[in-house]
Amino acid sequence: MEQRLNFVTLVVADLDATRRFYVDGLGWTPAMDVSGEVLMFHVGAKVVLSLWAEDKAVEEIGPVARGGTAPITLAHNCADKAGVDQVLADARAAGADPAPAVQRDWGGYSGYFADPDGFRWEVAYNPFPVGDVTLP
Repeated sequence: MEQRLNFVTLVVADLDATRRFYVDGLGWTPAMDVSGEVLMFHVGAKVVLSLWAEDKAVEEIGPVARGGTAPITLAHNCADKAGVDQVLADARAAGADPAPAVQRDWGGYSGYFADPDGFRWEVAYNPFPVGDVTLP
């Protein structure tokens, strides 16, 4: 199998609330928007974030679990610390309650926010080479 990832699919409880957060709040442009079913965004050269309405997901994949913090984080890297602070401010304006960014022991600067379903986004400045490859 080739080492790559094309889709990240998150099952969401309320697709309309998700749309308000990502489209209206954060200003993202959908690549696909099927009312009541799925919302997709290009998030990389060949990577799509798919936000799938729970009832439709269950029809295809079976039951999903809810409760607690999901054991996954998504990440958005910025070119500098000011970019991190700006993205966290944008998330707050979209309705999130972000934790302030702090200097991390690993050398970077990051903070977190959760979308309406509780999926955590890390917003980070990573001063190491891997940080450079994740920027547009």
